[in-house]
Amino acid sequence: MNQSMQIRSALTGEQLPSLSTAWIQSVVASQSSAPPSARTLPALVATTKAQLLGSDWAAPGLFDGSPPGFPQQLLSSSAGSVQETRLPQDIIVQVLDIENLSQSRWQQVQALEAIERGEQKRGREIIRVTADGDGGEETDSPSTGGGGTGAPGRGAAGRTQAPPDTNATHRLVLQDVSGNKVFAVELVRIHRIGIGRLRIGEKLVLKAGTVAARGTLLLDPTSVKFLGGQIEAMNSAWLKGRLQRLREAAQAEQ
Repeated sequence: MNQSMQIRSALTGEQLPSLSTAWIQSVVASQSSAPPSARTLPALVATTKAQLLGSDWAAPGLFDGSPPGFPQQLLSSSAGSVQETRLPQDIIVQVLDIENLSQSRWQQVQALEAIERGEQKRGREIIRVTADGDGGEETDSPSTGGGGTGAPGRGAAGRTQAPPDTNATHRLVLQDVSGNKVFAVELVRIHRIGIGRLRIGEKLVLKAGTVAARGTLLLDPTSVKFLGGQIEAMNSAWLKGRLQRLREAAQAEQ
């Protein structure tokens, strides 16, 4: 088995789609001048995976063949009149948009501005959002000078866990590898989904049997697997564009 096939096999074993040989070879070639430790098979698998999760999966030439996308029944003009259908197989998608339907426009503006600054506020505390985006946070409190050890619920490194937004409901725009877009809504709260927690361009697996009602996918913790990643340029553009649209809409409501 040649190197490209070994890399492809390793990644498909992680439930990632089968990559084209040409794309894998381009990643391997980009590492030709890297140190020998970066050109071992495990290192090349990790590099290829990272580049894959940061790529636009709707771009041509990425995959070997065509991974399954949204069924035609979900994409047809009559999808809105179908009371319920289910995905016949697992489908890989990427996130194009996320909205917290439980927040007002001004609340959404404030949340996005906090993400843009790299921090969020809770009471008199400043919560610096960490890069993992999974709810871990670092808290500076004016009363302790930031990182004091006496604050309850805070570890030695000054970290505290944010309370989960248990009452939120999010709506996503998801795109399959063919470029088709479908709305998805949380039917049951999924903590991994949140503004600043789920990134634009992040990759998901929608599992076979996921329900779609009147053209909208209904998500619960058992129906989706998070693969990670993001498309940096798309995420930055989304944050700026969404902030501008929300500001304009919120100002118009005043």
